[in-house]
Amino acid sequence: MPSRRHQLLAWAVPRLRKASELESPDVERARLEERHAATPRTLPTRLVRGFEKRFCVVTEVLTGASGEFASYGITPRGTDPRHTLLYLHGGGYVSGVDPNHVRYATRLAVELGARVVLPDYPLAPEHTWRDSHPVIADLAARWAEDSDRLVIAGDSAGGGYALALALTLRDRGGPQPSHLLLHSPWVDLTTSTPETAEFSARDPWLFLGKLQAYAAWWAGAPDDLARPEVSPGLGDLGGLPPALMFCGTRDTLAPGCRLLERRAAEAEWDLTYVEVADLIHVYPLLPFVPEADDAWRRTLEFLR
Repeated sequence: MPSRRHQLLAWAVPRLRKASELESPDVERARLEERHAATPRTLPTRLVRGFEKRFCVVTEVLTGASGEFASYGITPRGTDPRHTLLYLHGGGYVSGVDPNHVRYATRLAVELGARVVLPDYPLAPEHTWRDSHPVIADLAARWAEDSDRLVIAGDSAGGGYALALALTLRDRGGPQPSHLLLHSPWVDLTTSTPETAEFSARDPWLFLGKLQAYAAWWAGAPDDLARPEVSPGLGDLGGLPPALMFCGTRDTLAPGCRLLERRAAEAEWDLTYVEVADLIHVYPLLPFVPEADDAWRRTLEFLR
């Protein structure tokens, strides 16, 4: 049985995020475009106590196909890390960096003695994968070259993005990431797994209609939906670094994670999949939850 704290957050988080099913693609597009225009693209640090005293931030401006966007390099003050964690944030490709992403990423930075690189990539529906994927792959390749070890991590859409970057780096050759860390990754934007609708019916947070609209906008064209840069779970998984993946079963993305596990075994890719019954989307990022504490211990054992 899930803990009481998990059950409370499973009820509260979707309501705080105002989660609901798609009204129509046009209404949702207009809502998102209005929100993006009104939201400053800054690093949200309010959930990290004493952030300015504890961490140093270097902002790098990256130039993608549609213009410039920021990437934040976060290091604990007084350190010169040789390890780098490239973290791709979730949000369905339509939401930017969240305070919980910063809280989780900086926690990893402290525990691993690592620099965290957090790209604030351009969002759908105004942008597609083509506007950021190549330049972030260049960024990852540079940090793989300049670090003793590069870990690529992400949650939800960011987990899918992390896997897509790993595929691109493998195909390019050169230095590779040492590990992948994936929290409820969105790896199949075609939603071809037949169990998806069944799982979505139990998910209090993610709604299938919205995911299908977001997937179409991120892909940019129907023919791009199954590309490995967009749906990496459908790509060639051979030759990837060891990976750890978490997901609960009250999660619309669980069938995609199961698909990834099956395809990883076929490709002889070293993927460890931790699935916990009745837990919600990206549960390892939830604060003060025993199940998240267990995922944290497993994560540190894996990355150390």
